[in-house]
Amino acid sequence: MSDVPTSDPAVRASTWSPLRFGVFRAIWLAVLVSNIGLWMQTVGAQWLLVDQPHASILVALVQTADMLPDVIFGVVGGVLADMFDRRRLLIAVQAFMAVTGLALTLLTFAGQMPPALLLIFTFVLGSGSVISLPAYQSLIPELVPRDQIAAASTLGSISVNLARAIGPAIAGLLIARVGVGAVFAINAGAFLAYGIVVVAWHPKTTTSSQLPEHFVSALRAGGRYVRYSPVVRRMLLRSALFLVPGSAVWALLPLVATQRLHMSASGYGLLLAALGVGAVAGSFAIQQLRTRLSPNLLMVACSLVYAAAMVVVVLVPDIFVVVIALLPAGLAWMAVLSTMNASLQLFLPQWVRARGLSVYLTVLFGSQAVGAVVWGAVAAPKGVVPAFLIAAGLMVVGAATTRIWPLIDTTGMDRRTVAGAEPQLAFTADPDDGPVVVRSIYTIATDRVAPFLEAMVRVRLSRLRTGATQWGLFRVGETPHEFVELFVVASWEEHLRQHSDRMTGTDAQYLDYARSMSDPEPRTSHLLATELPD
Repeated sequence: MSDVPTSDPAVRASTWSPLRFGVFRAIWLAVLVSNIGLWMQTVGAQWLLVDQPHASILVALVQTADMLPDVIFGVVGGVLADMFDRRRLLIAVQAFMAVTGLALTLLTFAGQMPPALLLIFTFVLGSGSVISLPAYQSLIPELVPRDQIAAASTLGSISVNLARAIGPAIAGLLIARVGVGAVFAINAGAFLAYGIVVVAWHPKTTTSSQLPEHFVSALRAGGRYVRYSPVVRRMLLRSALFLVPGSAVWALLPLVATQRLHMSASGYGLLLAALGVGAVAGSFAIQQLRTRLSPNLLMVACSLVYAAAMVVVVLVPDIFVVVIALLPAGLAWMAVLSTMNASLQLFLPQWVRARGLSVYLTVLFGSQAVGAVVWGAVAAPKGVVPAFLIAAGLMVVGAATTRIWPLIDTTGMDRRTVAGAEPQLAFTADPDDGPVVVRSIYTIATDRVAPFLEAMVRVRLSRLRTGATQWGLFRVGETPHEFVELFVVASWEEHLRQHSDRMTGTDAQYLDYARSMSDPEPRTSHLLATELPD
């Protein structure tokens, strides 16, 4: 399958329409089964620890151990997904996770699973997830048309929340009747099933004339893109401001179930299922919410709903009321995460999509990992109630900062990749030659200086996003109408990538606008580093 599927205009508005594409449907179902297994694994791991000394910290550390790899290896997963064949990467990772899950199962049945070892296994499985998730998410644009990426992203959130609704309930029943080992066994089987589905997919291979990026340079390029993209940075900030306080629910809900509501493992599964059901039910309304509310208003509304739910969950010791309160909390959680994910899928250019998504996933899981430790530490001496109330207060404060740090409107930005003309040199340069200094001389009339400088702010960020390591704009002292733009690229190969596959339509518009102010047209030259003889 080398070509992206084409979409029927009649089904574009439906959240479920991407399931019409067979390969996407098969992989989505495989991911759903895997997500169910992961939620069962989480419930089983947490339930093994609820009766241990210092349970508040240990239970919260399960979430930390699962999500800490996203902080440590998150960007690495994105780099690997951009460098290697994503299908083969997924197969290898799922095989590794199946073997790890099997070892966890056998040791648990043998009664040889102390808390420290359980957290180590959880960390290892989390490390596998952090490698596979960017690869899967960056494959989505190859499986569905671009106009259905937002719907496919919503389906991804539905998959997570269906698993959240189904997985804990199954886990609770199995733990009560068979034991935690059975839960871990099903999780290992889910990894194996996911790998088999990917093995059965045989896309047509395509060849690229471009040399593959080296790991270190690819890692740096991804970091530079995020650093110099105000849109992406703002998305990450708004996500973190929601996720850190919101993680209190996931980290401490087992303690609410046992200490406040006096529930068993199946009762805890019921609470998690309520969150999942709320999220799945909300998926039917998410398109209308996005139509009626701007992204910023949607973020504020979801934050306030989630904060109110946290207050009710911890202050009302009634199981029915808590379950009802968790339904809108699940909806709010799904709406925020699916909106951020879809926005990034649509905004990030193809060349850096996996790396950009991996940074988002690092923030997503890292915020929850850090939050889990923080809320566990708060709950240990002060109790669950103060921890929930403090988290709810921070959620409201975070919503209020939307006036200061709103999401940036991307309407009208052209995210298509455009290829520019390759620069012509008087001699043949090797790809590794460098560093390269690119010099452009602009002649700007006095009345155009102010708008020109404003335009160059956007040009600067574009150059740095696409590969420049240094950038500067200088005014020529002897000819004050002349401005010299200088930027440094690590190698000639990196500069060619700027021309061939890293510029978006919006980047080209920024550059064309700045160049249009120069009369005559800017003169550009390339300076390649030259070694002197010894």
